[in-house]
Amino acid sequence: MLAFHALLLVVVPSFIALGFWQYGRAEDKAAAVEQQESNLAADPVPIDELTSVGGEVAREDRWRRVTVTGTYDAGRELLVRNRNGSGGVGMHVLTPLVTEDGTAVLVNRGWVAQPPTATARPEVPPAAEGKVTVVGRLQLSETPENTGIRPRDGLPEGQIMLIDVAAIAEDLPYDLYEGYVELVEETPAPAAAPEPVEVAEVDTGMNFSYAVQWWAFTVIAVGGWVFLIRRELQEAAQDASVPREESSAASGPVSRT
Repeated sequence: MLAFHALLLVVVPSFIALGFWQYGRAEDKAAAVEQQESNLAADPVPIDELTSVGGEVAREDRWRRVTVTGTYDAGRELLVRNRNGSGGVGMHVLTPLVTEDGTAVLVNRGWVAQPPTATARPEVPPAAEGKVTVVGRLQLSETPENTGIRPRDGLPEGQIMLIDVAAIAEDLPYDLYEGYVELVEETPAPAAAPEPVEVAEVDTGMNFSYAVQWWAFTVIAVGGWVFLIRRELQEAAQDASVPREESSAASGPVSRT
């Protein structure tokens, strides 16, 4: 019983702490959803109000709609592997948009289906020619830490795993704005375009349910401890009463002669 008491002193605080940790994660995700919805509903602003060359995209500005005008550099277009769309796993089409001052921003023009083989190039609708104005959602540069995606060597030319702006900039002849833009609309609109990238939804339900489960385990552990203590006390009381009863029975009535 002493070992069980010691175990309970460790388990119960741990279960409570794990419950609060999961509840905190659920609250963080709920705040992220609220921020996402607020940013998506906000009016578009010029891209240089939220990011710059060599700057940093603030996390609170993710999903904000921005506008930028320039000319696509289709010759330096990249394909981002293992991205989901309506047809399953495919690729995202990433095209630099060069502005009038010579700087550029990476524009994710959308999703295309996976090619028949790993080394083949998919069918990609060409980027619009001439000057275009893009409206899109601002996103953070991707890393293994914020995406869970690991870079791979030996990919076909022009294909990448991550939209790592700093790494991509090393192979370009112009400076890039930090972050990239998920295309929502462009003017003039092209005759054909990749499938627009859907807004990723954040699920808060699982973390909240996990918190409830940990707290339920706490109640079960404490309830089990109370049950065992009561049983031990009852058994101890029964054991204490047995000798007195046996002693009384053994002595019996005193006979008189």
